Amino acid sequence: MTDTRQFGDLATQLIVESRRSTLTDTLLKYNDNLVRSIIREQRDLEKMTESNQNVTPAMLIYQTTIVRNKRCLLAYHKHRMDRLRDMYWAAGGALPHILSNQDIRSKLSPHEVDFLRQYSTSVMDYRAGFSNELDITASITHPPKDLHVLVHVIRDCGIIQTELGTIDFQKGQRFMVRRADIEHLIVQGYLEEV
Repeated sequence: MTDTRQFGDLATQLIVESRRSTLTDTLLKYNDNLVRSIIREQRDLEKMTESNQNVTPAMLIYQTTIVRNKRCLLAYHKHRMDRLRDMYWAAGGALPHILSNQDIRSKLSPHEVDFLRQYSTSVMDYRAGFSNELDITASITHPPKDLHVLVHVIRDCGIIQTELGTIDFQKGQRFMVRRADIEHLIVQGYLEEV
């Protein structure tokens, strides 16, 4: 039995993978082999179109496949960038928290790690202009009801500098602190609101 494949089948596989990632709400491992195969197919198709100057039905199929493959590659990478951006904001803008997780890190390509670093740098540069007035990394889905919050320390996070002084957060302790000072620690999972 021979393995027959049509032009564009690889790109369809890539889109199906993105769809599966969306439906399961997970980030699947970057499929480098499939992306490279699609790029090789693109180059082969472009060589075929350049070698033949006559407009034939086959040429139209090649051109259509080239455009479709490009759209599928762009959609795959846009989907992954959106997922990475969502993960960044879900972690409260804590890039080390994301990159230190080996499960997540193993699913990323080196280019995606670079994207996350550059995105984080851009957010921090933007945030620096008005960080005293507004914390753009704070959660907006649940606005705070009180200025101060009672928290329970789930994991040691060391000494944290707050507006009122330093606090040494050690596992098992409880503190009443200003929400704005420790919101990022709640999002990252170091503290739990009581």
